[in-house]
Amino acid sequence: MSTVPLIVKILASSVSVANRAGKIVRDVMSKGELGIVEKGKDDYQTEADRSAQKCIIASLSSQYPKLKIIGEEEESPENEGDIPSDWIVVEEDKDVLGVKCPVNLQAVKEEDIVVWVDPLDGTSEYTQGFLEHVTVLIGISVNEKPVAGVIHQPYYKTLVGGEKKMGRTIWGLQGAGVGGYTPAPPPDSLIITTTRSHSNPVVEQALQVMNASHVLRVGGAGYKVLQLLEGRASVYVFASPGCKKWDTCAPEAILSAAGGKLTDIIGNFYKYGASVSHPNKTGVLAAVNDELHSYALSRIPQELKDTLANK
Repeated sequence: MSTVPLIVKILASSVSVANRAGKIVRDVMSKGELGIVEKGKDDYQTEADRSAQKCIIASLSSQYPKLKIIGEEEESPENEGDIPSDWIVVEEDKDVLGVKCPVNLQAVKEEDIVVWVDPLDGTSEYTQGFLEHVTVLIGISVNEKPVAGVIHQPYYKTLVGGEKKMGRTIWGLQGAGVGGYTPAPPPDSLIITTTRSHSNPVVEQALQVMNASHVLRVGGAGYKVLQLLEGRASVYVFASPGCKKWDTCAPEAILSAAGGKLTDIIGNFYKYGASVSHPNKTGVLAAVNDELHSYALSRIPQELKDTLANK
């Protein structure tokens, strides 16, 4: 009988699955046939989105059949007949399996868990060649709260024993900490990270009131939160309803495990239960610690918060 708590096992499986999904993302790009479909205005889907999601959902479902999994690409087939066998990952990451699970998560059952999957966060960046912005996101929530998550960067380059290795996987479990990267303190001056491609006057107003020394405009919620975790930015500000739950579940879980905070622009936490609506209608405000989050929240004018709340 396994003594590893279920939530730790699912996180360990998610790390291994995210690695495989990242390889699929790279393989589609290297073949050069992206299979782009326009889902809506400035909303694209590629063969990499579709295939990576099939890999993630089929792999997790095969091991944890009672999990509720919500993926961005809704067309994902229920049957697994057309999924190559090497896309079904059953390994569990050994490092994660060794993590000490906090007491409050030790008895969690499969049916209590919702997994939010963004198989390719930063699709427009992927199609335009900004490959370092691309991430694979797997977020794990219990009782509507994100408690664990994985951010995989398919195009992150590292040197291992003199050889170039592609991809890295960052993970977090609330109450147990984070892994896969070296945490860094926030920069000395206030640096904001925000959207690269979805700006509007309200988004810009929220940035201006921050009095930041610099604004980084990058793609993907996963990549923006990585800017915070690695000390390149202080606060992530996005005063727009453009994000969805699968964009923020994994990043919020990891950021929280690292001592940070992610809410909407008004300061409320999002809920990640099975029946919640998918859009994050009141934007995103995140920081690597409570102090920076409180500062950023205090800078945003009430009328701007009201504008978003009433959209």
